[in-house]
Amino acid sequence: MVLLGAATLCAAPAADAQLKLGKAVNAISKGVQAMTLTDEQMAAYVKESVDWMDTHNKVCDANDPYTIRLNKLTEGLKDADGIPLNFKVYDVIDVNAFACPDGSVRVFSSLMDIMSDDELLGVIGHEIGHVAKHHSKKAMKNELMTGALRDAVSATGGIAGALSESQLGALGQSLVGAKFSQKQEKEADDYGYEFLKSHGKNPWGMVMAFEKLEGDNSSAKKSSYVQKMFSSHPETQERIKRLSERAAKDKIERPASN
Repeated sequence: MVLLGAATLCAAPAADAQLKLGKAVNAISKGVQAMTLTDEQMAAYVKESVDWMDTHNKVCDANDPYTIRLNKLTEGLKDADGIPLNFKVYDVIDVNAFACPDGSVRVFSSLMDIMSDDELLGVIGHEIGHVAKHHSKKAMKNELMTGALRDAVSATGGIAGALSESQLGALGQSLVGAKFSQKQEKEADDYGYEFLKSHGKNPWGMVMAFEKLEGDNSSAKKSSYVQKMFSSHPETQERIKRLSERAAKDKIERPASN
């Protein structure tokens, strides 16, 4: 999925601030036999791709207001079912966020611009849910086995080695734009709700974030994040209704909207 959206509630940075993923290609597999790939080997490939994206995109430093805000919001969010979490902000105009099987969570500055603190935590909780429920792991393993990297993995016998620029781009594209089934989205919603609640955060933020993104008529509506989270309008409404009823049943007060 190609990143398209840009926040319209703040001044847009220069065009070269868009997320850099490298030159993704679709390699044609040439009779490669089916093979296995261990979790450790997959993790090494994913880490290499995340490291590449961290190096080639503008990452907000420790003193940047975006980083300070994110660190404050995610304080205490150390791991998800044993997977250690690490957070960074990409200073790019795309409206997005993603989480990786290794626990890397990347939030884009333009998404932060349109979200309140509670809403942003809702998005983060949902993304962590995909990691904890191993959805992102399955998606990445599928990409490594059947997508543009299959030949590269096969050539090394499944041993993670240095990837080319185009291969890193292909894997990075899959990390950022991974699509999940409606069942997986529901599981991520449920995990994120409990994750936020158990850490003393308000799970209403997830509902409020969904409402804002689903009802947004700006260019952000076209962003890959909105597309991958909300595959159908009726399903979105059902997710909002289900989580709202759950929060009400738990007697959790809904924060004021910004």
